Amino acid sequence: MGIQRCSRRKTLLKRAAGAVVSVTLALAAAVAAVAAAHRPGDERDAPPDSLYAALAELPPAAPEPAAGPDASTGSVTVDCGRNERGHRNTDNVVTSPGLVGGAHHTHDYVGNTTTDARSTAASLAAAPTTCAGGDRSAYFWPVLRRLDREGPDTGAHGGGRHGNTGRILLPSSVRIDYLGNPVSKVVPHPAGLRMITGDPVAATATTDARVRAEWGCSGSPRRGATRYPRCPDGGGPTRTLTFPSCWNGLHPDSEGHRSHIVFPAANGVCPPATFPVPKLRVTLRYELPGGVPYAVDSFPEQHRHPRTDHAMFVDVTTEARRTRIARCLNEGRRC
Repeated sequence: MGIQRCSRRKTLLKRAAGAVVSVTLALAAAVAAVAAAHRPGDERDAPPDSLYAALAELPPAAPEPAAGPDASTGSVTVDCGRNERGHRNTDNVVTSPGLVGGAHHTHDYVGNTTTDARSTAASLAAAPTTCAGGDRSAYFWPVLRRLDREGPDTGAHGGGRHGNTGRILLPSSVRIDYLGNPVSKVVPHPAGLRMITGDPVAATATTDARVRAEWGCSGSPRRGATRYPRCPDGGGPTRTLTFPSCWNGLHPDSEGHRSHIVFPAANGVCPPATFPVPKLRVTLRYELPGGVPYAVDSFPEQHRHPRTDHAMFVDVTTEARRTRIARCLNEGRRC
């Protein structure tokens, strides 16, 4: 009887051990499956191949209009760094003021160091800035990520939780220019001006009227492309973000954040009842080896389409500075 009990106990122990092994293997397989589903560079994290193109396939940007006799041909360049401080969040104080995390994607900032959803005119005016010359304005845009590396926000709001996987790329350079108008002098832009350029919902929009994406490669930055360029080694991707420059003369913002300032016609002429103001252009450059997959952050339903590239601006400057910018442009100087 004792021998039978001992044998039965051994059998039960073997069965229990086998069950533990089976459960362990099943858990390991499940973990591996989850890891594979969220692996950096997974094709489900990246836009389809049809949204990428070789540099030679990308059309050049439309040429700038020829300057007329009354043109404001100057330029003002502002050095605001390239976000070395790592100022980022998932807010958008221009389109969603007060709504924390309202962007559902991550923005890079230069200029004002405190910009977030809760920012006010007073808080921005009192904040430090990364810009030379005391420009406390906020300049911001969605981050660009390389998809073969994992970022620290893989499971976070605005990051991997909303489909924006990959490691954030710090721009190798950020160039901020204020430019004139090819047919007339400009007036200073208003205090507190708020602007957006581009269409964050371009992938699902019924019109491309608001699309302003311009992708290119270093050495050929303005290609007028709305696809991601496959840049050669030594020529990483670039983004050119040009803002509207025909102001209605009344308000620094509007419902929808677009009707108070619009784009000129292709020849540079502003629509009736608007006035030309300095044209803001932001050019971003990135260092990225050729062949490395990358994508811009977007709303989840936009699936990181390159046409959704956009940027925002909040003016926080003195009247004297705004006047100096307009004067420099009107006098044809480089400042």
